[in-house]
Parts: sequence; structure tokens; C-alpha cells
Amino acid sequence: MSPSAASPPQDGLFARLGKVFRTTAFKLSLAYLVLFAVLASLGLGYVAWNARRVLDDQIVSTIDAEINGLSEQYTAGGLRRLIAVVERRAKEPGASLYLVTTPAGEHIVGNVSRVSADILARPGQYEGFYGRGTESDQSEHRAIMRVFTLAGGFRLLVGRDTEERDRLRAAIGNTFGSSLALVVLLGVLGGWFVASRVLKRVDDMTETTRTIMAGDLDGRLRVAGTGDELDRLAQNLNLMLERIGELMRGMKEVSDNIAHDLKTPLTRLRNRADEALRTAESPDALRTAIEGVIEDSDGLIRVFNALLTIARLEAGNAPESVRRFDAGAVAREVAELYEPLAEDRGLSLTVCTEPDLILDGNRELVGQAIANLIDNAIKYGARSAEAAPQEITVSATRADDRIRLTVADYGPGIPEAERGRVLDRFVRLDAARSRPGFGLGLSLVNAVARLHGGSLDLADNAPGLAVTLSLPAGAA
Repeated sequence: MSPSAASPPQDGLFARLGKVFRTTAFKLSLAYLVLFAVLASLGLGYVAWNARRVLDDQIVSTIDAEINGLSEQYTAGGLRRLIAVVERRAKEPGASLYLVTTPAGEHIVGNVSRVSADILARPGQYEGFYGRGTESDQSEHRAIMRVFTLAGGFRLLVGRDTEERDRLRAAIGNTFGSSLALVVLLGVLGGWFVASRVLKRVDDMTETTRTIMAGDLDGRLRVAGTGDELDRLAQNLNLMLERIGELMRGMKEVSDNIAHDLKTPLTRLRNRADEALRTAESPDALRTAIEGVIEDSDGLIRVFNALLTIARLEAGNAPESVRRFDAGAVAREVAELYEPLAEDRGLSLTVCTEPDLILDGNRELVGQAIANLIDNAIKYGARSAEAAPQEITVSATRADDRIRLTVADYGPGIPEAERGRVLDRFVRLDAARSRPGFGLGLSLVNAVARLHGGSLDLADNAPGLAVTLSLPAGAA
């Protein structure tokens, strides 16, 4: 196999490793690894420093004790006794060092053969090098030593070899190095493993989003069930996709409804204009035909305005800012405007409101929603039975943290199976098709309710229909 044929798998491997190393999970793992390594270095460094300090303190304490003991021996028995004691102790195994010299620095007894003249010249504690072998053995050893001047000018050197201390430090250093290397290795492997898992889930999400962008709006991101941040992200994105799907279906339904329900008035508008051109024999007849065309055009404009208003409300865009107002006062004002129209239809309009029904929201939209409900009640609220009263009731009450605006009539009502469907655009029941309208009133009221975080409920008024707009008190 040629080198060029083997390069693509390597390139693919390097590309996958590059993707893993560029992930946020790997970078976070690497950052935690560096932080842990620094903290571990500080901890082990402190242990090594503290161990050396403790050992040095012990060595110094031992040297001081031996200096005191040997000084007492010299005081009690003179130089001969000191030499005997030092000679005996120097032959014992261990790391202790002894040396007795004359005032001129000449060696008398001890297991130290070589030491710096500067050390012997000045009493005190030092850490330096010494020799303890023959002239042929010139190896140097390190020790902590103390020089003490005896009576008569004789010098006494007592020390401890630091080889054991240095071996301990070396062991700690080796342990630290191997432990740090193991931690780094495990950290890199752990970061690679975590990043690979995360990258696989991200790649799955990316693949799903590609299918969605290709037009498959039914695709959903996989939820692993671990409850981690990726699961929460997938759940929120799935909810967003559900909402987008609902909006797309709503747009399709609106397009279908517009094509179906507006076809008739547009055809009527066109036929009226065509008939006026063909049959109008006088300016008055032509004027009458044009006025009819204008009236039909105004009706179509109102329909499109209502559709635009519903679309803006469902998108959460209120035409005016939120402010505080009394919902009961709004209900009374709107009902007062519709009283003459209700009287013309032979209906009485009764208003019952509680005081201080404060809302935070859009006053004009809430007023328009109440007006739509009252207008529907006047159109379809004629009594369905002889015993039913010819009355429309408008009420505004408080129930816990909700304000309920209810419009009730005693008409034929709406069957329970149809109450969810009549909230859609352009939906009109068979009994209502003989009345003017396009089936947008309840859709607009429902959009106002959703904008304010409320709900629209349709219930049986036994007989008739009771429509309740429920809004949260004091909150938009």
C-alpha cells in the first residue's frame, strides 16, 4: 500500500482528535487538570519543606544535647575523658559526627577527617561538606555541624550526616514526579473520554438539526435521561420545535382559511364592480354600486387588520406599553357602548363588577377583547327557549390571584365538542353562517388572553354560553 493510500485514515484520526481537543469539555477538563496539578504541587512541596524542617530541628536538638553532654564530660574529667568518650561514640554505627581539635586546629580524635578550616575557626552552627575517609577516599558528604570552644581553647565539633534527610527529600520528589505524571495521564484520558461523550451527543444534535433544516419539522433531539445541561438544552429545543411546528401549522391553516373564506367576499366584490360596469344606466346607480364595493372593501380591510393583530399578539408584541388599570371600569365602559345595539336586538345588557380589579397589561387590548365577547353575545345570544331571559350579563370578579371577565348569554350556545375549535381563525359553526362575520372574534380574544398570561374558557350557561377571560391580577 502506498503512503498516499494510508494518509486518509490518519487524516481522519487527526481530524477527530482535533475536534475532541477543541471541545469545551476537554478544555474545562484540561483547566481543572492544571489547577489540580498546581494545588498538588503546592501541597507536596509544603509536605517536603515541612518534613525537612522537622528533620533539621531534630538534628539540631540532637547535636545540642550531645554538645552539652560532652561539655559536661570535659568539665568533669578533662581532655583525657573527653577523648575517651568521643573515641567510643565515633565507633558506634550511625550518622553522628565528632571531632576534637587543638586550639591551632590540629585533629586529636573523631570520625571526621576533613572539614573546612573556616568552620573550625568560628564557633556556631553550619551546614556544609566534610570527609570521613582516608586520604585516598576524597568523597564529600553533607552534614549539619556545630562547633563549640571548650575551656583551654580546644574545639569540639558535633554533627549529623544529612544523607537520610536528602534520601527522604529525593523519595518525596520522585513520588511527586511519578504522581504528577500519573495525574496528568489520567486527566488527559479522562478529559478525552468526557469530551468524546459530549462530542458524540453534540454530533447527534447537529445531525438532527440538519434534518430539521432540510424540512423535517417532526425531528426531535434525543434526550439521554441523565438530566444534565445537554438534556435540558435538548428538552428546551424540543419545546421550541414544538412551538415552531404549531406556528407553521397555524400559518398553513390561516393560508388555507384565507384562500377559502375570503374567496367569497372577493368574488362578490368583483361581481358587483362588473355588474355596475355592465348595467349602470345612471350616475346614481353607478354611485350606489361603488358605495357597495367600498363597503365590501372596508370589510376585507377589517379582516386583514384583525389577522395582523392576532399575529402580533401571538408573537408577544403588544401595540402599546403595559400599564395599570381597573378591569371593572373597562368592562363598564365597553358595556355602555354596546347598550344601544343590544336594545335594538331586544336584549338587555347587565353589568356587575367588583371594585379594585387592578390589572397590569394593555388596556386597549383587554377592552377590545371584552367588546368582541359582547358583540358575539349580541349576535348569537337570542333566547333558545321561551323561558330563557332576553339578557346578556357582563361580570368582573376576583378569584384568588385571577381576575375573571365573563360575558354570558342565554342563546343556543356552543356544543362542548366544538368549544376548542371555535378559538381557531375563520372557524364558524353551521348555525352562525347566516350571520355577518368571519370567525375571528374569539381568536383575537384568545390571543389577548395568552399575551397577558391568562386563559379563555367557554362553559355552558344552561342555557346559553358563558365565556370567561381569566387574567392574572397585577401581572402582565
